[in-house]
Amino acid sequence: MEESRNSDYLFILMKNLNLITILYISYIMAYSLYGVIQEHSALDFLEKIDTMPPVGWKIPLLAIGLYCSCLLLFQIQNTYALGFVCKVCLELGIGFCICFVTGFSYTGVILLILADVMRYFPRSKWRFPFAVIISMCYLLVDYNLVSVYRNITPLEIYLDYFQKDVRFLLLGIKNALNSLNMLLFLVYMIMLMRIQLSEKERILHLNETLNHTNEELRQANMRLEEYAKESEKAAEARERNRLAREIHDTLGHALTGIITGIEACTVLMDVAPEATKAQLNAIAEMARQGVTDVRSSVNALRPDALEKLDLEKALTQMIDEMSRSTNVEIAYQCTARLNGFDEDEENVIYRIVQECITNSIRHGKAKRIQIGIDKEYNMLKLRITDNGIGCGTIKKGFGLHHMEERLNLLHGSLKYGGADGFTVEAQIPIRWGTEEKKDD
Repeated sequence: MEESRNSDYLFILMKNLNLITILYISYIMAYSLYGVIQEHSALDFLEKIDTMPPVGWKIPLLAIGLYCSCLLLFQIQNTYALGFVCKVCLELGIGFCICFVTGFSYTGVILLILADVMRYFPRSKWRFPFAVIISMCYLLVDYNLVSVYRNITPLEIYLDYFQKDVRFLLLGIKNALNSLNMLLFLVYMIMLMRIQLSEKERILHLNETLNHTNEELRQANMRLEEYAKESEKAAEARERNRLAREIHDTLGHALTGIITGIEACTVLMDVAPEATKAQLNAIAEMARQGVTDVRSSVNALRPDALEKLDLEKALTQMIDEMSRSTNVEIAYQCTARLNGFDEDEENVIYRIVQECITNSIRHGKAKRIQIGIDKEYNMLKLRITDNGIGCGTIKKGFGLHHMEERLNLLHGSLKYGGADGFTVEAQIPIRWGTEEKKDD
């Protein structure tokens, strides 16, 4: 940033130095012409030149006017190819006119144009060819070369008007200004090169930092995935322990009472039939209570959506939320009515669809998922396909294993394949046959 500001200051200094130099040379030429006219030595002056000089006051006026026009062009920053070409061509044309007005005694303005090209178009594909063209123009506007093809009045002719010591002083100042302009140009180009090198180093450093950050993020993601897997296993273990406790406390208790009661009934059956009936009624009540307790334990695993909505709306809500949150297109088509299922059936259907969507997005990197649910006779069919990366060799993980376990509880079946994306097909026997239950 500091080098960029310094280069800006140096460019402004170059513009001011060129202005001073052009003013200096044009003033010498105009002053000489007026002096020659005042001293009535115009004839001697004309004998030394091959072309008629312009009116004295026009020389500084034309030189300064052209130079101001060039400065205005410097302010235009057009990165389009055609605009760039036109801008540089106009600058070169004006620069050539300034050299012509000053008798080609000063060509530093061409270097200023080259500096402008290198400054405002550091990444343009036109920069290098135009830099070569401008450098060649700088070499071609030398007085000795131009004077071969056109009659030019050199600055030395105008300096002859002055005395010898003054002439040497004026010529020395002009050469000093020219040399100073060349020095500033070289320093400016070196600064531009350093700025570009610094920019490349900064970009390289940013890329290295970005790569390092990406590696850290990748490792962090791996640690998070490992932590998530460990957390999932820990949660699974906790849930198993909770279910084991629930089963032990509820079902175990109920079964123990049932077994004991049945054993008592075998003893009382022949001697006290009425007592046996009462005992059987008590056993039935205990069994019902055990079933209720087991259902209460199972309900703790039931999705919250199914607690609040029916299965159709719960599936639609889950699919819509997943699609909106992941920006994955999920097409859902259901031709079967989903009312009349028991809670465990609803839970299995909901969990299978949910697990398939999660696997398609997380493992398959899918962008489109198709979900179809239909009914054929007494069989409910689910088909979930995606356009993900698929897999040639399927290693059955927790998700597929868990889906098979759920379906086995309902005497269902599961098929899957990863040849083209990933496809999961599940079939669930409908307990109530081909006719739907009537709503209570």
